[in-house]
Amino acid sequence: MSVYQDKQIRFYFFFLIFFSLLLFGMGILYSNHQIQYAKQIYMLHNEAIVSSLLEQGISKDVIAVALTNTQTSETGKDLLSMIGMDNQVANHTLPHFAQFQQTAYGNILMVATFLTLVLFVGTMIFFWKRKQLYLQAENVINNYIHGDFSLHLPQNQEGILFQLFSSVEQLSTMLQSKNETEHKTKVFLKNTISDISHQLKTPLAALTMYHEIIESEPDNIETIKVFSEKIGISLNRMEQLIQSMLKITRLDSGNIIFDKKRYPITEVITYAIHDLTTRANHECKKIIVDGNPSQLLLCDIAWTSEAIGNIVKNGLDHTKSGDTIRITWEHTPAMFRIFISDNGAGIPPEDIYHIFKRFYRSKHSTNTSGVGLGLPLAKSIIEGQNGLISVQSDWHHSTTFILSFLTEL
Repeated sequence: MSVYQDKQIRFYFFFLIFFSLLLFGMGILYSNHQIQYAKQIYMLHNEAIVSSLLEQGISKDVIAVALTNTQTSETGKDLLSMIGMDNQVANHTLPHFAQFQQTAYGNILMVATFLTLVLFVGTMIFFWKRKQLYLQAENVINNYIHGDFSLHLPQNQEGILFQLFSSVEQLSTMLQSKNETEHKTKVFLKNTISDISHQLKTPLAALTMYHEIIESEPDNIETIKVFSEKIGISLNRMEQLIQSMLKITRLDSGNIIFDKKRYPITEVITYAIHDLTTRANHECKKIIVDGNPSQLLLCDIAWTSEAIGNIVKNGLDHTKSGDTIRITWEHTPAMFRIFISDNGAGIPPEDIYHIFKRFYRSKHSTNTSGVGLGLPLAKSIIEGQNGLISVQSDWHHSTTFILSFLTEL
């Protein structure tokens, strides 16, 4: 039975077996002792009868026959009844029997007291150990309730109680993980809100200023036109900022479930640069796609295309007229890698370890647009699909972003 897997219950069960054996053994010893004592009293009683008969001159043969006789008669019963020695006689009037009764009661009381004491002590030890275990569990659980998970319930034994402790430990682990997750979520939301509010201050201040300028010159069409355009630019920047932050927040919180399927790599690339080719042509820049069009990439096409698009857009931001952005790829049994290279300004050595940080803007990028979220968003998308993004750059010459995806069978 599973109840006997509990070490304390098993020891108490063994104690009860020991107590039963002790009770049985002492019962046998006590019975033997009482038999011997009854025999001794019986012999003393016979000695008293023989002595009395000899003093009255009864022959030894008659006495011997009387003592060994096993038959009873009505005459004998009547005589005993006449002298008050029948079954109705009081026990205390029989000297030898009264002594036997007193000794028997005393012995029974002593044995019963001893056995009761043994049972009581053994049971109290069991309940004391059990209470200590309950108090330990109560202390640990109270700590869990107050958020302290430094102590743990004992789980080094078997039994139903320790199975319960194990379940409580699992629950505490879940609560601890939940508390840590909630704490991280609160910190994350706090930082996100702080970042958004900080980044919105500039465009909001600009919008306020533009509005005041327009209000101050309501009849100046040229002024209204110029600052209306500036308002539109600021609003677009705010929309871009908010949309990017919402996407990153959803990715970091794990609320995005990627719908990964196998797509031709050319389809993914085309989807990614569809809206950027017009800009490239307008700025006299080239986007070259070069690779085996039959190769397939396992990914979420919408999110992966956005990541690639953000990197290409970053390349357009840091190249000049006549420069080239080249997209190539290679497929090995273990990995699918996409290379996005440009021959633009490159990344300064002091910036290359910070480009994936949110809102990071190099001091060399003051003339470029953007809010500093494109590359962090691309990183979150690629890593969210168990991929890896890295960058190599030669300052003033070129930059290559490498998107690596493990090949899944």
